[in-house]
Amino acid sequence: MGYVEGSAQELDKREAKVKAMGGAEQVQKQHNAKKMTARERLDLLFDKGSFCEIGMLVQHRSADFDMPKTYIAGDGVITGHGTVNGRPIFAYAQDFTSMGGTVGEAHARKIAKVIDMAMCDKVPLVGLCDSGGARIQEGIDALTGYAAILFRNSIASGVIPQITAVMGPTAGGAVYSPALTDWVFMVENTSCMFVTGPDVVKAVMGEDVDQQGLGGAMVHGKKTGVAHFVCSDDKQTIEMIKQLLGYLPLSYTDKNPPVVENDDDPHRTAPLLDKILPDNPQRAYDMKEIIQAIVDNGEFLETHRYFARNIITCFARMEGRTVGIIANQPLHMAGCLDVDASDKATRFIRFCDCFNIPIITFVDVPGYLPGTNQEHSGIIRHGAKLLWAYAEATVPKISMVIHKNYGGSYLALASREMGIDYVLAWPTAEIAVMGAEGAAAIIHRREINADSNPEAKRQEKIEEYRKHFSNPFIAASRGLVDDIIQPRFSRARIIDVLRILRNKDEVRPAKKHGNIPV
Repeated sequence: MGYVEGSAQELDKREAKVKAMGGAEQVQKQHNAKKMTARERLDLLFDKGSFCEIGMLVQHRSADFDMPKTYIAGDGVITGHGTVNGRPIFAYAQDFTSMGGTVGEAHARKIAKVIDMAMCDKVPLVGLCDSGGARIQEGIDALTGYAAILFRNSIASGVIPQITAVMGPTAGGAVYSPALTDWVFMVENTSCMFVTGPDVVKAVMGEDVDQQGLGGAMVHGKKTGVAHFVCSDDKQTIEMIKQLLGYLPLSYTDKNPPVVENDDDPHRTAPLLDKILPDNPQRAYDMKEIIQAIVDNGEFLETHRYFARNIITCFARMEGRTVGIIANQPLHMAGCLDVDASDKATRFIRFCDCFNIPIITFVDVPGYLPGTNQEHSGIIRHGAKLLWAYAEATVPKISMVIHKNYGGSYLALASREMGIDYVLAWPTAEIAVMGAEGAAAIIHRREINADSNPEAKRQEKIEEYRKHFSNPFIAASRGLVDDIIQPRFSRARIIDVLRILRNKDEVRPAKKHGNIPV
């Protein structure tokens, strides 16, 4: 055998060993746990034949770490680049079959390298996490590796979209990398995230809880808001990541997110909107029906579907172009703003602003949720975030007032002076300091109580307040509403405004950065 032939065979042998990952037994365990392997996940994510692996033959420094007989394929992580639906991305996938996907020095260095490359090339990064945590045998070097990743996640924020799918266990310091990225996916029953595990919780706090109860997908999807998407299995997770990527630009320098051609007439009417609001204002309706009637082909991708359901955040397309939508949801808590809704909307606004995605807000909100629970939870601080986010954003911002829009929530969601570029309203809009019922009760309390028919007098004063204060015509007369339109024309009018604002260029005062009230 010649030198060249022998070298080629050695390369093939080494590559085959790496591609076998942790071996047939460990791969079968992964499948038995209803999880794909790291390579299967990457095969599903990338366009066929497009994935190019980086650092396949990287190994830990066994002599330094006193593990001379331990072989870890690729040091427990697969890194590389390729295309998803023809558009470039970088990605890494932790390999749980190889020493539990634990993070050591070389493992972390591989991840850091693809983040650096994604930053240089200005393309998105996708991380598929499935790891037992820091590799204890490597001590401080493993922790230093985590720090290198976390630093890069922070620096990359706002430069490139960062997406993380937690597809297995993620614990301790490892949870902060997903938390620093833009979008977090979790898988029901197979993924979990927590800073301290059930055993520590039991020992220190005396609480009995399993991994799913402590930090499972629905815990973070519904209660904490850490997970933006909760999926049923690995396959759905990958498909949803690809769907999300389709809405996003490659980086902040990409001024126009991808345009998807469709046959939905930009100026079609939506007659069903004329009758969507109940005759009884105390009855709720589904804001998602309004969104579906207005966006291209009725399609949108909802984020944080289970968290803070009193507000909706989603991506959609108008005339084929990506838009970010924020909408109050009357079906939940009457669409009131609270601590969680404020955080949810704030995060979404800031992402859209980072990546040049216009923001459309559909408004039907009676105000901030009252009560000691909200006040003691810091609604002042959290509500201020929402005000900050709208004011800070320089992308095109359009608000459409559907029905209620009172007080502080008016300032946050539809105020011209807070930086909204164009305010539209339906004839049903009520824009005032507070609702007519509450205002009449306060302003005319004595007159109502002194009347021989208090209820009739109360109704009289309510209608009087609506006529003189709580309607869109008053706001329009002040120039605070740009146009009052029939609901059926909502789609066409929004698209017209988006066209006008497409080349918006807003310059803010020079500074290092603002101090958002976190």
